[in-house]
Parts: sequence; C-alpha cells; structure tokens
Amino acid sequence: MALLPIKRREKVIRSVVTPPEDDTTMDARGAVRSVQAADLIMPPHEADALWSPRQLENLARTYWRFLTRVTLGLIRVKYTEGERFVCLLFRPLVLLRFQAPEYEMDEQRGIVRWRIERGVLVSRRGRGGNGFLEIDVQRCASDTPGEARIHVEVEVANFYPAIASRLGRWIYTNTQSRIHVLVTYGFLRSLGRLDLARSRVGRFARIEDLPDPGERLTPTERSERDRATA
Repeated sequence: MALLPIKRREKVIRSVVTPPEDDTTMDARGAVRSVQAADLIMPPHEADALWSPRQLENLARTYWRFLTRVTLGLIRVKYTEGERFVCLLFRPLVLLRFQAPEYEMDEQRGIVRWRIERGVLVSRRGRGGNGFLEIDVQRCASDTPGEARIHVEVEVANFYPAIASRLGRWIYTNTQSRIHVLVTYGFLRSLGRLDLARSRVGRFARIEDLPDPGERLTPTERSERDRATA
C-alpha cells in the first residue's frame, strides 16, 4: 500500500490507494467484462470536497488525460457535443467511439458512463451503445476514525473486441486486454495524488441536477434492460 504525500497551501494531505483488484472475463458470446477497483483513503474533509458533480466530471476528464499521458501522446481523445473519440494520433484513426457521457449521482455514489458506439477495436456485434466504459465511485464506511474511504471501480462491460473475433481470444487476452488492465491500474494509483483535471464541459453544479444512480446490475441484466427500453 503506497503512501502518497501532497502539498497544498503548505499543508501535507495524505491519501492512500489500496492495491488495485482485477476481474476480467469473457462469456460464451465473446462479450468482455473487465473491472478494476481500488480504495482511496483520505481525511474526511478531502472526501467532502471531492463529492460534487463538478468533481465527477473532473474525474472523467482525468481518466482521458491519464490515457494520453501514459501513451506519450499516441492516444488522444477528441470531443464533440455528442460523442467522444479515442484516436491513434488523429481523428480518422478512431480506435473507440463513445456516445456522450451519462452522469448519475447521489450523496453516496457517483457514476460516469460512456456507451461504446463503434471503432476499430469493436467488432460489429458490439456496436450501437450496448457496451460501455464506466467509472463508479462510492463513499464507504471506514474502520479507522478520522479517515474517509472512497471505493473506485473502472468497468468495461458487454464489449465485443474485434481482435478476439478476428485473431482469437488468446491474442486479445494477451495484448489489448492486458494493456487495458495495466493502464487502468496506473490510473487508479494516480488518484492518490488528488490531481484532477479540469473538465472542459462543466455542465452540472448540484447533485440534484443529476439522476440518482440505479440499482447495481450485472452487465447481462443491464443489457437486457437497455434492449427492453430502446
């Protein structure tokens, strides 16, 4: 467990990120679910300062900033009002195309979700928004007085990788999947610095402006719900 000191206004803030956990599976249809999670432990006043829609938007922006930095600028994210494009250097080389982010939040849980529309890395079966990338943060009880614990999960669900359908599951597991897990581990560890990027959008000011998070569903349950309401 790494202890990361941060100086702010001549005061040392201590935050701790627990070692990330990984759960990656592929079902019989070829749909991937990958979840990486860690706990962020900090003083309660820091947790209170982080708990707002604006900071949830900043967390989303921080994820994309980290992806660009860790790939030394090879992977870049392009924004439009309705979509997000994860590109290899330039817009024509779109690896993943996401729909606009969806936000949900209440006093204990915040979610930002990007539905997968298409892209070079997505097989034909995975197009159209049924799969998604999601960051889920929850305020949890801490066993230690004077500490706050925020549980962070990064989940990819109902994703159909083109590499697996074209070249085989073993190739996907040992290339794209492994890279995704390592990058996500790095992102979770980086949160210990409490250095969030500033969102370019900033649409929401109050928790009341966002819908409440729904009940926690499995990817299959969520996909079935989405198809039923489409």
